[in-house]
Amino acid sequence: MPDRMQKYVTLGRRMADKRTPRDRVRDHREILPDFTKDEAAAQASRCEQCGTPFCQVYCPLHNNIPDWLKMTAEGRMEEAYHLAQATNNFPEICGRICPQDRLCEAKWACTLEQAGHGTVTIGAVERHIGDTAWAAGWVKPRVPARLTGRSVGIVGAGPAGMAAAEELRAAGHAIHLYDRHARMGGLMSYGIPEFKMEQQVVARRAGLLTEAGVIFHGGKVLGSNLAFADLHKQHDAVVLAYGAYQPRKLDLPGEDLAGVIPAMDYLVSSSRALIGETVAPEIDAAGKWVVVIGGGDTAMDCMRTAVRQGAEGVTCLYRRDRANMPGSAREVGHAEEEGAEFDWQSQPEALSDVPVEVIASRPEGFGQRDAVRTVRACRTRLGAPDTAGRKQPEPVSGSAFEVAADLVINALGFMVEDANRLTSGAVNMSSQGRVAADRESRVTAAPGVFVAGDARLGPSLAVWAIREGREVAGAVDRYLGTLPEFCDADTLCETRIGVPVCG
Repeated sequence: MPDRMQKYVTLGRRMADKRTPRDRVRDHREILPDFTKDEAAAQASRCEQCGTPFCQVYCPLHNNIPDWLKMTAEGRMEEAYHLAQATNNFPEICGRICPQDRLCEAKWACTLEQAGHGTVTIGAVERHIGDTAWAAGWVKPRVPARLTGRSVGIVGAGPAGMAAAEELRAAGHAIHLYDRHARMGGLMSYGIPEFKMEQQVVARRAGLLTEAGVIFHGGKVLGSNLAFADLHKQHDAVVLAYGAYQPRKLDLPGEDLAGVIPAMDYLVSSSRALIGETVAPEIDAAGKWVVVIGGGDTAMDCMRTAVRQGAEGVTCLYRRDRANMPGSAREVGHAEEEGAEFDWQSQPEALSDVPVEVIASRPEGFGQRDAVRTVRACRTRLGAPDTAGRKQPEPVSGSAFEVAADLVINALGFMVEDANRLTSGAVNMSSQGRVAADRESRVTAAPGVFVAGDARLGPSLAVWAIREGREVAGAVDRYLGTLPEFCDADTLCETRIGVPVCG
């Protein structure tokens, strides 16, 4: 077979054609279609097949990217899928929601970008591989060959919990997956809007886990109607993968006004309505002036959702400039195309129930009794860089201004809920505000209790959570293999999840 690779000299980088902004803001469907077979093969063939594949190095899962690109270029799609699946439980999901421009497609990860040829469209090809596999029927539940008699309870059905559940079930353990929501997926189902990933993509993965024998318990909240002591008693091992849902405070006067809401409350409200759990969104931006505070991808998701709900206007206030924004440049571009506005280098100072039009006559009247009507902000200049190298914003004296707001969305990020409280003191928190555990074994202070995902790392990406789920599954499996009456002649040399059970 002639070499089908290194076609970057004659082929330019190309994505599938996005739906027009005018069309896509009318619904919540995905804005990007899948590649055709020929398009995927052509774009995959642009790969340089580097001696040192930095795309693979910068992928948290260390996916075998050059190899499955080559297979796609050669039309070996089933092989490409099985190779992608070997390192990633959800390739078609990562292909849609990973910020590839900050990972495998970044200028430091793809040598083609450094040479001015434009990066390989790795994410789009990964999505195509996964979607092709589903359409062809190659994706099968990983039903265990034999059962171990051991039980694992996993708290949190997001990407970390689902990945751990799949790996541990394949190893033969009984898996019970608990989540606060009515369906699996965590923030993949409730926090990521459908214009980035339609819910059937997550739902079919959830169905696969059910087919494999994973038992899901929805509507279960740790520390409320799910008692840690009961979990610990019922299961041989417990994995805490409950994510990071607690919103950071704005720390602004007036943040307790009605109409000031956490970003995740807003996104979950929209998702629940779209998947039919509620008749309409409990928080609706229709006809409102919306201000989003924050500069990450969650802020972009909120802005684009508000546009689709029919907001009167949508503005993002972010204290740094565009170049220093933490969110994906691709997502910023999508938001701008759809009509959202950005007020760069703007730092909110207070929220008020006084309308903008009367602020001038009541400069001292920033009330805090009713619903929000105005955000007061100031301009910033970028000063010296912090320890991470990002320039620090400094307020500009005398630059205050006001923005009308009927709905203010706090998208400043999230924190991990206190495990000490949720477990009645059995599990501790670290000084960084995460669930404390041994770095290698992932074991917490409670025997047989492990932690994974955002609960261990702090708020992060789905791809990191998937890696966490896979790694904690190996740790749990090794732990279960050391328990009495587990190792016997039949299982002593058996290998599961890539490591020997014993020894």
